Amino acid sequence: MKKKMMKRALFLCLSCLVLIPWGCGKSELQTTFEKQENYIQSFITQATKADTTATVTVTEGVYRLIQHDTLDPRRDSLLWDGRVTLDYACYTLTSASVGASSLVATSVRSVATAAGWSLSDTTQFQPVTLTLDKSLVEGLRLGLYGVQPGDEGYILFNGKFGFGNRIQGTIPASSALAYHIWIESIENQ
Repeated sequence: MKKKMMKRALFLCLSCLVLIPWGCGKSELQTTFEKQENYIQSFITQATKADTTATVTVTEGVYRLIQHDTLDPRRDSLLWDGRVTLDYACYTLTSASVGASSLVATSVRSVATAAGWSLSDTTQFQPVTLTLDKSLVEGLRLGLYGVQPGDEGYILFNGKFGFGNRIQGTIPASSALAYHIWIESIENQ
């Protein structure tokens, strides 16, 4: 009986040792996401103080901040599976602001130039057309839902809505992202 209890105790101890690193990693990731949420909230607070006409929409934990909002119920809003044509600048969000050093992608030549990027291939600087479906990064998909032609602003989300634990190009794993967007047109199915 004593041997059986010792084996059970040993098994429980070993199980705990295996689970502890998993639990710690998950806790660290949760702490990272909470810190990213604080950056997002600070970014939004600063932006809405600077522009009192800005509006913030939250869709399942993803934030859309439209600057100089002129929300017009007569204009169409982008629906699921609709298409949107836009220009964008994507930044990693490692503080309450974004800047040239955190730029990771853009379709806007002037943004790339301001960030000091080499412009040997300028054909990439043109609006992109995206379909609002599951192929998009979850944060971008949720943030674009409801945009209207002419909107300008930001879509902000923490790492769990981004590329997850994968490195994507120059974007580190579990990064919070801020997309500066300029909506040209939308087309709903």
